[in-house]
Amino acid sequence: MQGRPLVIVAAAALVRADGRLLLAQRPEGKPMAGLWEFPGGKVEPGESLRLALVRELREELGIGVAPDHLDAFTFASHAYGDFDLLMPLFLCRRWSGEARGLEGQKLAWVSRENARDYPTPEADIPLIGRFIEWSQAVQP
Repeated sequence: MQGRPLVIVAAAALVRADGRLLLAQRPEGKPMAGLWEFPGGKVEPGESLRLALVRELREELGIGVAPDHLDAFTFASHAYGDFDLLMPLFLCRRWSGEARGLEGQKLAWVSRENARDYPTPEADIPLIGRFIEWSQAVQP
């Protein structure tokens, strides 16, 4: 019996100095359009998680991130209808440039108090909770 495809997506919790988190809205025409997610994308074969995320953040948001500014934070594992997702989430508090939606996606800087107000893909729900717990610990 053949297993289901495993998709590895590296994602970033980009956090500004004021504690706000960046969420990106999936644009029309993509699966799960309209839902809000952590920026990032698929890891290409032979690509490290951090370098994939550096590439994705440059392509999607136009920001520069050094690989050593990505701190392993948590991960999600979720079974979608036709594939299994493994999504490591990295915490990033330093980058260059101003984030903008280069692929037609809307962006929102959200406070921990409002983070759950944004509908997300199922895999992101526990990650939002983990971000809220972390932000309460570092910025009570």
